[in-house]
Amino acid sequence: MQENYVANFVQSIFDCLEPTERVNRVLVLSGDGRYYNDEAIQIIIRIAAANGVGKVVIGENGLLSTPAVSAIIRHLNANKSKLRDNLLAKPEEECMGAIILTASHNPGGENGDFGVKFNMKNGGPAVELLTGKMFELSKVIMEYNVAEVAKEPVPLNKVGVITFGKVKGFDHNFSVEIISSTALYIDLLKKIFNFDAIRKLLHRKDFSMVFDGLSGVSGIYAKALFLTEFALRPEALVGCDPKPDFGGGHPDPNLTYAKQLVQIMGLHSEKVPEKIPEFGAACDGDADRNMVLGKKFFVTPSDSLAVIAANYKVIPYFAGGLKGLARSMPTSGALDKVATKLGLEYREVPTGWKYFGNLMDAGKLSICGEESFGTGSDHIREKDGLWAILAWLSILAEYNKDTGKIECDRVAEGKLVTVEDIVKKHWATYGRNYYSRYDYENLDTDSANKIFALLNDNMAVFEKANPGNKARDFEYVDPIDASVSKHQGFIFSYPDGSRFVFRRSGTGTVGATIRIYLEKYSADKLDLTTVDALKDITIDALKYSQIHEISKRDKPTVIT
Repeated sequence: MQENYVANFVQSIFDCLEPTERVNRVLVLSGDGRYYNDEAIQIIIRIAAANGVGKVVIGENGLLSTPAVSAIIRHLNANKSKLRDNLLAKPEEECMGAIILTASHNPGGENGDFGVKFNMKNGGPAVELLTGKMFELSKVIMEYNVAEVAKEPVPLNKVGVITFGKVKGFDHNFSVEIISSTALYIDLLKKIFNFDAIRKLLHRKDFSMVFDGLSGVSGIYAKALFLTEFALRPEALVGCDPKPDFGGGHPDPNLTYAKQLVQIMGLHSEKVPEKIPEFGAACDGDADRNMVLGKKFFVTPSDSLAVIAANYKVIPYFAGGLKGLARSMPTSGALDKVATKLGLEYREVPTGWKYFGNLMDAGKLSICGEESFGTGSDHIREKDGLWAILAWLSILAEYNKDTGKIECDRVAEGKLVTVEDIVKKHWATYGRNYYSRYDYENLDTDSANKIFALLNDNMAVFEKANPGNKARDFEYVDPIDASVSKHQGFIFSYPDGSRFVFRRSGTGTVGATIRIYLEKYSADKLDLTTVDALKDITIDALKYSQIHEISKRDKPTVIT
């Protein structure tokens, strides 16, 4: 890592905040366990103290998932009193937000990605205006503040409070509190879902599951959930010991990188195991993304979101109904069909969870998601991988009740209703959005720029090619604060609603990533292969972008 990288960026965060926003406030600090996690925490503790922070709250062993961080922030600012039995905040103390050490689903290790993320006091990611200001400041910063509050590193493995007294320039005592990484978050999930119903499903003789933590932070929560709360055998969990390099893997929950889970679930045609679990799931490095699988069956993130929304009544948290639905622009329109049938308002926003946060804070959104395996609700202000997995288990539990609210022939037959059954029933009701994503990772910047310049020129060509064709550069005007987000991706739409979308992704540190999203809707042709259904659209997408010719590649890095 570049010398002083962490110190410079963290000081830039504090410099972008007013003294009233940080002095004698509580800062949540933790990470997903990737390389440099513990070292960075020690640096940030001293910088936080020097900038007037009153208390730094850290998960045990320096670990907190991104969803758990959001939950802790919101709990502190809702109660300002007591977090379980081991976190105390004085009434005058307010949580300013959090610094999260994660690069989400990107590789870890000494030469992998390392990220510093700031979440605001609503629990959600910092807004674009603030992050832009922080980044620009980090490029010109000349000094950072450090308080030598301790001669030795602060121990991160013991729950409790360490008080250091007053820091020069401030009248309050500075302290660090180590809390249980899992307690508050698991307690929140227990208030959202019917754990008794899920437990009954998990202990059926004809049901089995496996969860893959991909050696990220979700493993500690999976153990607390599936081993402690639901009393499953340890064999139900794989990759649930967090490692600094994610075990040498890429902690991205998709069909390419979650190789072990994909094989266990029978999705490798060459290596199908004799015994396959009924349900499989995985989370990424910081546990905010998820993948759901059935036996030999992949649930696309777009379908997963739509199925959860359509079956929201099985989740006690939504007993009062839904406020609204939303999806990121590249996500398929499957959710739109559900919203229309339920009579709910729905919105299409740019990629980035902060756009959902504004709608949630305004009371206009309950369930939302992104095609990049992110799903969540307004219980926090981040996407939440384990929330999505428990939502699916709740749906399965309801489908398999003897007198369930959802009609299904297999219940009457006494057979287990599977993930595949549920998805196919959804398609029969709402139609099917055939969908695929092509990722071209680590492209050189010049090639990426040429591809997008050509796409810009070809929008007019596409529109002239067929009556009803439409092409646009997606722009979003936030209905809450009227902020405008421009150049969020190119959308090429056909008269029947089918489309292909091009977007540049900013989640990696090397080169550029271009993502192509392919989608075709059918109300009645439900059993085509995805490749066949998207064949003509794929040909057009490659033709109008010339991505293979310009990049000198003959195929995507990842196909989802």
